[in-house]
Amino acid sequence: MAHSLKPLDQQVIVITGASSGIGLATAESAAQEGARLVLASRSEQTLKDIVQQINAAGGEAIYVVADVGDRQQVQRIAEAAISKFGRIDTWVNDAGVSIYGRLDEVSEEDNRRLFDTNFWGVVNGSLVALPYLKRKGGALINVGSEVSDAVVPLQGMYSASKHAVKGFTDALRVEIEEVDKAPVSITLIQPTAVNTPYPQHAKNYMDQEPQLPTPMIDPEDVAEAILGAATKAKRDVKVGTMSKLNTTVSKVAPSLGDKMSAKQADRQQRNEPPRHPDGTLYRPGESGQTHGLGSAGV
Repeated sequence: MAHSLKPLDQQVIVITGASSGIGLATAESAAQEGARLVLASRSEQTLKDIVQQINAAGGEAIYVVADVGDRQQVQRIAEAAISKFGRIDTWVNDAGVSIYGRLDEVSEEDNRRLFDTNFWGVVNGSLVALPYLKRKGGALINVGSEVSDAVVPLQGMYSASKHAVKGFTDALRVEIEEVDKAPVSITLIQPTAVNTPYPQHAKNYMDQEPQLPTPMIDPEDVAEAILGAATKAKRDVKVGTMSKLNTTVSKVAPSLGDKMSAKQADRQQRNEPPRHPDGTLYRPGESGQTHGLGSAGV
């Protein structure tokens, strides 16, 4: 890729899903590096607080309340960025939600809602961002998962949505980078399990509180990978040892991958009843937390 990306302190960065978890960790880290930020999510009060803190500390940030599943709302994020800062250098599609439940028990409505956020949210963000990124060059960064290659039981539709994100991102990269030779770097970030409020935000069909299987990495590790891709063009970045392992096994020894994956079925519940089974599938979480509960017993 011939194009070069700017240092963070010269960038205007848009981040979706910015009010918790990886998105919030990325926003905090980018603000410390001097980037100007446009933060988007559904959680208005949380965004307001985050932006206030960043600006009070000498940073420069604005927020836009948006549901990424709606193209027009995503368009408004871009328009806010342009009217405030005049350009977009990096766009990070991070918004995502999960559902814990077997594929034969989760409702079609819930599954479609998950796809609206996880898949169409990435499509909307990418296609809205591209005309702006093409103008002066920039980076489009889509947050996939190790389950863009591997899968995990009890989060089957989440796994499917992240496969779809990879397929879309890979095809888009070929069209934009290889066919058009446009000055845009398109990166897929594939973290392993990350210690964020993600399980608490998920809709939960199980009779126990959900958790992510260990080992987990910190959201700051993923933020570092995202901001690395914002300054140096990368095709894809697997974050965490387990991500490298699981994605490789799923390719070279898929039957073994299936057996390894099956072992995760009973490692995704905490020994307590569900706290918030509806999660944030249909409404904002307003948690404002980068980190989750961690693993059981920790």
